[in-house]
Amino acid sequence: MKLAETVFLTKVTKKMVIGLIRERKTPPDERVPLTPRQCAYIMARYPGVTIVVEPSPTRCYTDDEYKTEGITLTEDLSACDVLLGVKEVKTEYLLPGKTYFFFSHTKKKQPYNQPLMHALIEKRIRMIDYECLTHTDEQRILGFGLYAGIVGAHNGLLTYGKKHRLYDLPAAHKMRSFQDLLLAYEKIKLPNIKIAVTGSGKVAAGVIDVMTNLDVEPVEPEDFFKNEFNYPVYAHFKGRALYARIGDGSFHRDDFHAHPQEYSCLFPQYLSKTDIIMNGIYWDKNIPRLFEKEDLRRSDFRVSVIADITCDVDGSVPINVGASTIADPVYGIDRKTLERVAPFQDTTDTVDVMAVDNLPNELPRDASQYFGVHFEKYVLGELLQGESDIIERATICKDGRLTSYFQYLSDYAY
Repeated sequence: MKLAETVFLTKVTKKMVIGLIRERKTPPDERVPLTPRQCAYIMARYPGVTIVVEPSPTRCYTDDEYKTEGITLTEDLSACDVLLGVKEVKTEYLLPGKTYFFFSHTKKKQPYNQPLMHALIEKRIRMIDYECLTHTDEQRILGFGLYAGIVGAHNGLLTYGKKHRLYDLPAAHKMRSFQDLLLAYEKIKLPNIKIAVTGSGKVAAGVIDVMTNLDVEPVEPEDFFKNEFNYPVYAHFKGRALYARIGDGSFHRDDFHAHPQEYSCLFPQYLSKTDIIMNGIYWDKNIPRLFEKEDLRRSDFRVSVIADITCDVDGSVPINVGASTIADPVYGIDRKTLERVAPFQDTTDTVDVMAVDNLPNELPRDASQYFGVHFEKYVLGELLQGESDIIERATICKDGRLTSYFQYLSDYAY
C-alpha cells in the first residue's frame, strides 16, 4: 500500500463524535456549520466519524431535514469529542473539557466577550476559532465572507434605491436563496452611479459578484477619479490603490501589514467622485481609516450610502456608530452634526450607513452550504489526523491555558 493511501485510511477510520450545537444568541443565528447532506456525506466518507445534532427551532435547515439524512438528534452532547457552532456560545452552555469550533470574537480582546474568554480557560476548553484557521501565508481558510459581501452589496444598493426613490430591491432575508436574488436583478436597471469597493478578500469577491450580476462595469481607480460615465461603474480599491507609505508614496504589502501606522489612506480624494462605498477591508486601530468624520463637512462630499460590510464600530468607516440589525439595517448620519438620524432622507445633508454585523444570516442556506464545503475539504482531515499546524495555529486555548500563538491575550484571558 502506498503512503498516501495509508494516510487516507487513517483519516477515514479515526473515531470521533462531532456535535452540531444549537445557536443561542439573541437574535438567534440561523446558519449551520454543516448542512444535513454534508453531515451524511462526511459520515459515509469517514466511517469512524459520527455526527449528532442538538435540536433547534431556528436553524435554516430543520430538524426533520437532518433526520431525513439519517442524522441523530439529541439534547445530550456529553459523548461528543468535538462541538461545532457558528456564533459565540453562552458560558453556561459550555461543556467542560470539550473541543469547540466557533467564532469566539476574542482575538482582538473584544471587551464584550471577556467573560467568554475567562470561561474557556476555567472550563479547560480547547477553543479552535474559525477566524484563525489559516494557510501558511495567513490566508483564511473558513468564513462567511463571500456571503457577507453578497448581502452587503445587495443591501447597499437597496439602500441607495430607497434613499433616492429610484428603484426597489427586495430584502435579501425575504428571499430563499441567492438564485432568487438573481431573478430580482433581472428586473432592475441601475442609474449611472459610481461605486467604490474596498478590500481584497472574500468580502470584496462577494461584492464584485453582485456588481457583475447587476451589470455594473469595472473601471480602474484612475478612470473612476477622472471620468463620469453614462452607465453604472465600480472601482476596486486595495493595496497600492488605497494606501501609500508616508514620505515616499510607495506600497509594499508585507511592509504595510507590519507597519500600517506608517501609511496614509488615499481614499479621501475619491469622496467627491463616489456615490456608494462598499467597504470590505480588514481593519485594526493601527490601519488608517478610509476617511475622517470631518470629511463629511466637505462641500464636495458626494457619498450618500455606505455599506460597511466589515462593520467595525468607529473603525475604517468612522461614522459607523454601532451595528444595525437585519430587521432595521440602516441609519442616517447628519453631515453637519455627525449625529444619528432617520435613514432614507432624499437629501445631500445625510449619509445612510448599512452596518449589519451578521449579513450572511440573510441567506443562511447558501452561506451554510458554502461554509460546510470548505470545512470538509480543508479542516476536517486536519482534525482527524491528530497533529496539524493549521489546527494548532487556530487553537486559542486548551487545558486551561492560552497556547503560544495567543499569549498576547494574557491580560485579557486570566
